[in-house]
Amino acid sequence: MASVKEQEAIRKLMVFLQEWDSGHKVARSRVLDSFIKSNNGKTEPELELEFSQGASLFLARLTAWLRMTYMHSTCLDKLLKSIGIFLSAAGGRRYLIEFLEIGGVMTLLEILGLNHLKEEDKRESVKLLQLVANAGRKYKELICESYGVRCLAELLATSTSAEAQEDAQVLLDTLGRGNPKYQHQVYKGLIAVLPCASPRAQQLALQTLGAIQELVGEAPPALLEPLLAVLGSAHLEVQHEALQLLPALLPLRVRPALLAALVAALTPPGHPALASRSESTADPNALCPREPTLAYIQQAAAAKAIGILAKESVEVAEELIQLNVVHGLMVAVGNMEHMPSQRHGSTSLKYFVHTFPIVEEHMKKAVGDTLFQLFMDSPETWYTKMDQAQAEELASSILDIPKDMGE
Repeated sequence: MASVKEQEAIRKLMVFLQEWDSGHKVARSRVLDSFIKSNNGKTEPELELEFSQGASLFLARLTAWLRMTYMHSTCLDKLLKSIGIFLSAAGGRRYLIEFLEIGGVMTLLEILGLNHLKEEDKRESVKLLQLVANAGRKYKELICESYGVRCLAELLATSTSAEAQEDAQVLLDTLGRGNPKYQHQVYKGLIAVLPCASPRAQQLALQTLGAIQELVGEAPPALLEPLLAVLGSAHLEVQHEALQLLPALLPLRVRPALLAALVAALTPPGHPALASRSESTADPNALCPREPTLAYIQQAAAAKAIGILAKESVEVAEELIQLNVVHGLMVAVGNMEHMPSQRHGSTSLKYFVHTFPIVEEHMKKAVGDTLFQLFMDSPETWYTKMDQAQAEELASSILDIPKDMGE
């Protein structure tokens, strides 16, 4: 038989629950404020002591009210924080299971897709999903089975809150680890973020792709087009993350296509017209001003990337030579409209000429003694000493390096 003290505690719990059940929005909001203030950071035994071994009864009410009202944003931030106290309680695995059994994950994911809700509410929802994912592999799988990757990728791509984007990235990273059944789904979800309009989202997606690349193994061919596009981003932080990812792709089956795409980016469409300032200004309608700018940014980034990848191994450098990379780099150096193309093109060209005697021989034959000597005297700065005629000559030079060249 329960002691007098236990009976009194149970009576107080029943009164508390009855007040909640009969209370309206304002009254419940006050209850939530008091609960958050008094119970944040408590363990499962402490919560059970607070609720006379009936904490699950209050959690059930919180979850039920969340499911009924989340679309209307009724005390949503307080509700999510209150549920978070239960899910984060040390030793409170049963609270997590109870929350999931009544569809808690689906509710949290649906919150992420509602445009009229505040970004802070979505952040709280992601935090609860993170607590679920941290509980183990089967819980990560549950989130993924509930289309969680798509919801999180959309939040990362479209959110106006940098903090919400970072929370989504951390959760996607968690879902991509220790979750072999769905790690490829996470990888593809991150690829889908790359074409979005948010540079911050692109940067975070690239960071996560790099972090889980080794776990995933082969990269899908669908990665290359958006990766090459962000490589040409005007935002240097995005470019940097794209460059960081490239070396990890060299051992994979996408390598030939990757190298070919980089070499192709060295020669933008219509590059002879772009190389000549006089020709481009003769017909102001010949090219859209925005178009060559983006092409030039990608050209410079490709030239930089090629220098990085060529130094990874002689084998990669030779494959690039077979793809006519030397001519492409000369086109970049001859682009007087965009100095970064000239700078990165010169740096990479220097490596090929100094590493492969056959490249030195054929470049000298193609550009002539005067221009080649200018390059040899100061390979880092020679492009600053070229005139327009020399730049055009360089960009239009044809190299005929044999396919069976040796090292």
